[in-house]
Amino acid sequence: MNTDKNELKGNSQPTIAVIGAGIIGINCALELQSLGYQVTLVDKGDIGQGCSKGNAGHFATEQVFPLAESSLLWQMPKLLLDPLGPVSLSAKHFIKAIPWFMQFFNNMRASLRDKNTVAIKALNKNAISHYCALLEEANIEHLITLQGSLLVFETTDYNKVDAMYQHYKNEGVAVKLLDRAETLKLEPSLNDNINYSLFFTDVAHTIDPLTLSVALSEFAKSKGMTFQQGAVTEITQSDTGVTVLTDQGSLTVDHCVVACGAWSKELLKGLSYHLPIEAERGYSLSLPLPNNTNPILSRPVASAERRFIITPMHNTLRLAGTVEYAGLNAPANYKRAEMLKDNAAFILKRLPEQETEQKSEQEAWMGCRPSLPDSLPVICQAPNHDKIFFALGHQHLGLTQGAITGKLIGQLVTKKKTEIDVSPFCISRFN
Repeated sequence: MNTDKNELKGNSQPTIAVIGAGIIGINCALELQSLGYQVTLVDKGDIGQGCSKGNAGHFATEQVFPLAESSLLWQMPKLLLDPLGPVSLSAKHFIKAIPWFMQFFNNMRASLRDKNTVAIKALNKNAISHYCALLEEANIEHLITLQGSLLVFETTDYNKVDAMYQHYKNEGVAVKLLDRAETLKLEPSLNDNINYSLFFTDVAHTIDPLTLSVALSEFAKSKGMTFQQGAVTEITQSDTGVTVLTDQGSLTVDHCVVACGAWSKELLKGLSYHLPIEAERGYSLSLPLPNNTNPILSRPVASAERRFIITPMHNTLRLAGTVEYAGLNAPANYKRAEMLKDNAAFILKRLPEQETEQKSEQEAWMGCRPSLPDSLPVICQAPNHDKIFFALGHQHLGLTQGAITGKLIGQLVTKKKTEIDVSPFCISRFN
């Protein structure tokens, strides 16, 4: 991977390295390559093999509220003590996680929560339209489906459902409140114990998030982007450019974008930036669908009480959710993936495996969501390094905010006016 600096200077194109080949890094690389930069995408693994592979495939623009919500305070002890509950905190990781949780609790204050909601809404507003334009250009429109999504309720009191409905509506989210009959008309495969649902009409999903990531990276390669595999260990900036040191050698470029999610902390520490990021581990379980059958669902269906989501994908039904705080390197607890199937039995009349005598292999997966205590990503030019940019920490919304983040990074690198105010996303809020 050694690159001669003089050779780079002889290149008419400015050079830039994007570190991290997940959906965020891919979108940044594609946008920058389209803007005339010679982009090198760098990752220790293959394209899209982190959270971009096994996520719920849900473009969740309705999720405009930060995760730090005061009602969680009373639920947290019960949630954290159940190792197979929707939220789990490893005893070994408890002490390390305390500073993050203190900042998380602080962001429950109404003033901060309202401010963070405004920032998330700004990112989400045109997130899907940016994707639609991108996928059309790449001729892969079939990878996105604009059928909305459902949030279903089994036991929640109607007044609470209505209050939630009004809450979303007041924030400008396109939503309808449906009763049981209206819900089952949309999704006949749902169980009769579903009493109400919120139908988010303007959201979308993909039939395969990994295929989407790979297809966008291939489109970037067709424009001239290159991909190099290697674990990045250090980034340094000089007067003439940025040097990216990896276990395969070094790469010297004019600019650099750090987009490696939960793995960004140590790299930023080497640049003297504090990043309070947690690896919020999520699980999914993909259930193969019987051949030549109609899809069980037409759109993602999330359970309000069970805190997980079911998404129809190509040849599979993906169950995703749960939150586990155990650090980056702890072994996966796939019982958390298996419990998703138990929950799905309460939401669906029949599971896919009950539709056929042939037992196919289900696939369990775990990935580390990069979560910051205020639920906002970091999208900015590094305050003390004018040639380095950050695009990381998108928590549950990495897929959703990928295209808009790529657009914003392109505008920051080229010193253009950004289409939304990016000041709430600057890393200076932690430094």
